[in-house]
Parts: sequence; C-alpha cells; structure tokens
Amino acid sequence: MTGDIHSDQRRQPSGSKIARLGIPFDSYFQSGLTSNTHMRSYFRVRTRISAIHGACLLLLCLGLGGFASSAEAALPHHPSHEIHKEIEALEMQWRQAQLSNDVGAMDRLLADDYVGISANGTIETKPEALALRRAGTLHITTLDLNDLKVRIYGDTAVVTSRADLAGTNGSSDIGGRYRYTRVYNKRFGQWKIVSFEASRIPDSTDHDKH
Repeated sequence: MTGDIHSDQRRQPSGSKIARLGIPFDSYFQSGLTSNTHMRSYFRVRTRISAIHGACLLLLCLGLGGFASSAEAALPHHPSHEIHKEIEALEMQWRQAQLSNDVGAMDRLLADDYVGISANGTIETKPEALALRRAGTLHITTLDLNDLKVRIYGDTAVVTSRADLAGTNGSSDIGGRYRYTRVYNKRFGQWKIVSFEASRIPDSTDHDKH
C-alpha cells in the first residue's frame, strides 16, 4: 500500500512544477489563462486582424489624402475676376493720361525698361515716350477702346484691343483704327507696362487706292 502511494506521487508532478510549466506560456500571452485556453487563442487572432485592418485603413486615408492634394495641384488655377478688373482699370488710366497729356501718370504706369513699337515700326523707350509728351508735339483728342481682352499668366498680363484714335503728331495726322498689344508685369505689388505694339487697320479707302 505504501509502495503504491509513493509510486503515484512519483508519477504525478507537484503543483509547483505545474505552475512552473505554465509560466512561459502565460507570460508570453500576458494573460492569467492557461496556454491551452481557447478564449486566449481567439483573442489573439482578433487582435492581429484588427491591427491589420487599422493599418490598412490608415494607409488608405493617407493615400487618398495625397491623391486629393496631387489632383488639386494639377488642376489649372484660373485668374480671379478681380485681376482682370484691375488691368482694365489701368487701361482706362492710361487712356485718360493720353487724352490729358498727364506725363506724371504715364511715368507711374510705365516700367523703367519699357519698350514700345509704334505702327510705323519706331522703337520707343520710357524716357523717349515721356520726352515726346513733355515737348507737346503729340496731341490725342479721341481714343476709344473696343474689343478689349485681358489674359493673365502669373505675374504677367497681356491686353489686346482695338483703338479708334484721332490726333496729330506734329504736322502729321495719326488718326485711324489700330490694333494693339500691351503687356503688364507685376513688380513689388504693382502692375507696370513693359511692352506695347500697335498695328494700323487699313481703311477701305486704302484698298481702293491700290
């Protein structure tokens, strides 16, 4: 009898030994449940799937955000209506300065590196344009602008228009219809005229002469 008891005790591990066998598994899973508990295994699977889903969702959101930013950057940015109005207002200021021979206004509107080309092909700089006005040899009595169009390219504005003009340059009559292109450039927050070119529109009488 005694021998059987001692034999059973040798075959069964002690409670302390069982606890020691369970420690590596339980400490790895960070749970008080034993290593063969099904709930522990189920919780591990759900946790990994949730983490994967969360990471995928985060990457998807970041990807969509980057795509939206790229798409927005790729879209053309149309100039605002206010810029067009500002350039049109400057055209009216230039027109009034021509009619009133306001040299000070012309000086403010023209850039220092301004270059103009008249209808007869003459090249004119800013000092030359202002000197001609100060001399009083150029007189413009009528200057009507029609079909005015403004195009904006960043800090540059291109104006095309038709001008019906009446006036004299010395003893020469310069009246007639013209097409012109005027270019503005924005510098230090102000638009300046940097270029001008005019072409005379032939009258019907000119065609009859030929």
